[in-house]
Amino acid sequence: MSNLERELRENTYPGRGIVIGRSADGSKAVTAYFIMGRSSNSRNRVFVEDGEGIRTQAFDPSKMEDPSLIIYAPVRVLGNKTIVTNGDQTDTIYEGLDRQMTFEQSLRTREFEPDGPNYTPRISGVMHIENGKYNYAMSILKSDMGDPSSCLRFTFAFENPKAGQGRFIHTYDGDGSPLPSFTGEPTPVDLDGGFTADIDTFTSRVWDALNEDNKVSLFVRFINIADGTYETRIVNKNI
Repeated sequence: MSNLERELRENTYPGRGIVIGRSADGSKAVTAYFIMGRSSNSRNRVFVEDGEGIRTQAFDPSKMEDPSLIIYAPVRVLGNKTIVTNGDQTDTIYEGLDRQMTFEQSLRTREFEPDGPNYTPRISGVMHIENGKYNYAMSILKSDMGDPSSCLRFTFAFENPKAGQGRFIHTYDGDGSPLPSFTGEPTPVDLDGGFTADIDTFTSRVWDALNEDNKVSLFVRFINIADGTYETRIVNKNI
């Protein structure tokens, strides 16, 4: 079990990341999604609320260059399912689930991002809360060690997740040129020890652990497993 803050502090550029898990007291489903940026175009963004989810938008529209891979809805809600991703595959998953497809089936039509030579992985998560029960799944679609002719597809399902534990997946293993894709299964992270005592504590600790130069925005949501009600926090470097 890794320490989430240490994982964030020791990686200056994890890119975009998703954390999903369960609070230490077991009562809440926890998720966080953050974006980072090295280019002025990537850094020129903020998270804004959009219905029950969020979307990215340009902080300064006059400085927006290419919106194709940076403007999207990272979070959408379909009934008792909350979808969190790092791209417009949020919509693909939403539409697939709405047609009674599975999470994995919905993503069969998608691949990694067309941003060679990085070929940024598409990372996704879905949280399902129903009748006081909670489970979640995570996915990564990535090139085969930088070869865009082959797409590797991995889905990880977590049933009845343990209190005080979560999983962390991100796009890059670290900085570099080209950027190295995330490897392995989602990292088990400790959400105990007061980390999930309340949503504001969790939000501030995650935000503070992200690299100051590269962090852009953070979304956090705590969902009550008993009744599905939730609290949300959004932090933007550009304010």
